[in-house]
Amino acid sequence: AMDMSPAYISAVLEHLPKATIVFDHFHVTKLFNDKLSDLRRDLYRETKENLHKEVLKGTRWLLLKNLENLNTEKKEKERLEEALKLNEPLACAYYLKEDLRQIWLQPNKETAERVFADWVNRAQATGIKMLKKFANTLAGYKSGILAYYDCRISSGPLEGTINKIKTMKRMAYGFRDMEFFKLKIMALHETKYALVG
Repeated sequence: AMDMSPAYISAVLEHLPKATIVFDHFHVTKLFNDKLSDLRRDLYRETKENLHKEVLKGTRWLLLKNLENLNTEKKEKERLEEALKLNEPLACAYYLKEDLRQIWLQPNKETAERVFADWVNRAQATGIKMLKKFANTLAGYKSGILAYYDCRISSGPLEGTINKIKTMKRMAYGFRDMEFFKLKIMALHETKYALVG
């Protein structure tokens, strides 16, 4: 599984011509979240009313969180709903973000293909420039997104390992002994306390 970078795609096609390209759901979701953040920022700048600005201010992380992860004690859901009521384009984009995740939660590829097509059609029908553009981008990556159902792989575990290595390197302020650093990396999967000692 990989990101949708044209450089990665061409490298895989050149060096691994028989490989199936699978676009990782994390990268697709992150790309949409980046666009959603841009839309929120643009809407904030365009808003003339101070009340609307006050409600939109500080909603970035609420918009990016999954609905089920909103903190009820901090009234995050209520704050998010208030912001969405005041801004139809933002609400539309937010609910499409939530629905985008459904593409990877289907029982089979055929159902996922229907969910994918429905998502693209709904995004294009909104009339919101950002959503229409993203829907066209997504449609161009359809085969790689739906290839998840052929392989069911994700780059998540690999990216987690890379983050552990970066953390280990930071904690040690750089390793002078490369062999010891290699041993620490090799031992990462052996214990859940690999960053200690």
